[in-house]
Amino acid sequence: MKLFITGIGTDVGKTITSAIITQALEADYWKPIQAGDLDNSDSHKVKSLAFSLNKSVIPSAVEGIVSKSKIFENSYKLNTPASPHLAAKMDGITIDLIKIIEPKTKNHLVIEGAGGLLVPLNDADCVIDLIQKDYKVILVSRHYLGSINHTLLSFEALKSRKIEVAGIIFSGDENKASEEIILKKTGAKFIGRIENEPYFDQNVIQYYADLFRENLLNL
Repeated sequence: MKLFITGIGTDVGKTITSAIITQALEADYWKPIQAGDLDNSDSHKVKSLAFSLNKSVIPSAVEGIVSKSKIFENSYKLNTPASPHLAAKMDGITIDLIKIIEPKTKNHLVIEGAGGLLVPLNDADCVIDLIQKDYKVILVSRHYLGSINHTLLSFEALKSRKIEVAGIIFSGDENKASEEIILKKTGAKFIGRIENEPYFDQNVIQYYADLFRENLLNL
């Protein structure tokens, strides 16, 4: 199973969600494009939050951590924390989708997007163009004023490309009114909610991994 994790915008909880799903499925993880924070990238965060809790006896090549999972290298590592098209321009390059090659694995694969679906990668392509036909898309929606609109717009963008949403994960304190109308209008499968935790460490990630695992396996 290949799961593409996208969000309704920036800083809505995609990386925490990716860590939880990676942990839940003992999956491999790949972020095709990283813009900025190269010393503390999303790959670093997923590794620190999920990997050392996996129970597999297969040793990882990374720092001796015991894990079935593997983190694959970014296809593009950009220096500036900005929209990928701008970050690439500042690095003197152009992002080319042909050079973004999905890593081969027999394991589950978690693929994390960058920002929202229509974040530009270059003059022609956006994050949504990274989604392949065999990917199951999970949309992360964080509660804030305007998030209903942003969530429904994200669904419409995917629908216009004939891309189905396999499930939705809400992020932040429970908001029944928002969640109910989003689920009603989209018909999306509810995977779970990540509460507005005071912090996220390996134990918190494990808690949500156990909570979400059955729903993820049933996608």
